[in-house]
Amino acid sequence: MSDTSRMSARLHGRVQGVGFRWWCARTAKGLGVVGDVRNCADGTVQVRAAGDAEALSRFRERLAEGPPMARVDQVEELEAETSDALPNGRFEIVQ
Repeated sequence: MSDTSRMSARLHGRVQGVGFRWWCARTAKGLGVVGDVRNCADGTVQVRAAGDAEALSRFRERLAEGPPMARVDQVEELEAETSDALPNGRFEIVQ
C-alpha cells in the first residue's frame, strides 16, 4: 500500500485485564489495519498500527471507546517511527 499511514498510542485507564488486547486485534482486523498491541508494566496498553488514513482514523476513534469492560481515560499519541517493523499483513497481540 503506497498510502500507508502509521500511528502509535498508549492507552491509559482500566485497559488491562478486561480483554482490551483481544478486542483491539479484532477491531483492527475488521478495519484492515495491521500492527500490534501489548500490555505495558505501568498498566497501560501500547498500540502500533498501519493502514490507510481513513481506517486508522476509525481505529483511533474505537480505541478511545474501548471494549465494554474497559475505561479509556486517555489516548496518548506517540510518534510513529517509520522504521518500526510491524507484522506484515496482520495485527498481533504481543505477550
